[in-house]
Amino acid sequence: MVGFAAGDIPKIPLNLVLLKGCQIVGVFWGSFAMRDPARNRANGAALFDLIADGKLRPHVDAALPFAEAGAALERMEKRQVKGKLVLVP
Repeated sequence: MVGFAAGDIPKIPLNLVLLKGCQIVGVFWGSFAMRDPARNRANGAALFDLIADGKLRPHVDAALPFAEAGAALERMEKRQVKGKLVLVP
């Protein structure tokens, strides 16, 4: 999970962690980015490489002309966007 934009924060039954032999790790990305900007940039580059190679395909909800940026922000504010909203120059 990344972030909790709205609603209830999900509750994880901890017995599942024990039974499945899993681990839960919490990360505050903003703190990591400030503490180690070089690694943060490297992680971002690796992520964009995965996208460029087609191994990761973010869902694009809509692509709108830049002139409709206000409408795009309104859609985001109303939580009507599922995935990425792309502004095209």
